[in-house]
Amino acid sequence: MGGSMGFLGKGVPPTQMMNMVMGPLYKQFTKKAINNFDDFHVGVLDIFNNFNSALPGRHFDLPTPDEIKACFTRWKEAKDEEEKKKLFTELIAKKVKPSKLDDVTMMTGIASPPAAMAAKRAGENVPQLKLIKLIPDVIFVPTVTILAIVSAKLSRRMYLK
Repeated sequence: MGGSMGFLGKGVPPTQMMNMVMGPLYKQFTKKAINNFDDFHVGVLDIFNNFNSALPGRHFDLPTPDEIKACFTRWKEAKDEEEKKKLFTELIAKKVKPSKLDDVTMMTGIASPPAAMAAKRAGENVPQLKLIKLIPDVIFVPTVTILAIVSAKLSRRMYLK
């Protein structure tokens, strides 16, 4: 029972999910006319947009434009439909990486709501911040949490580059 509940809690593993949807993805991809790289790139972006919005759990990062261009070049040179499908499947299976949530974002998301409540309670006693009492907790706490997460992500990106 515990094994099945653990499986249910995490959802379907990403590799199994990818294998189940690869055929329909390629059919959706080839429905559109692909005459040049822009059409190919838009088709890949559309697939990933549908993929990330429809599947529960993890989201997937796109391959770089250079990787998509290299795949398009090989795809255009392929002679039969089976080889084209194989190239597309390789692009999806090998180059697609699950998005990862870093520890800083997680810790910021966990620590922000209690800190926001404490800051609001402390600010209510300061005469210059009496206006803070008018803002309901239901609006104040999520807003501060989102702002904290966004600032943590932005500052992390700026310092890592």
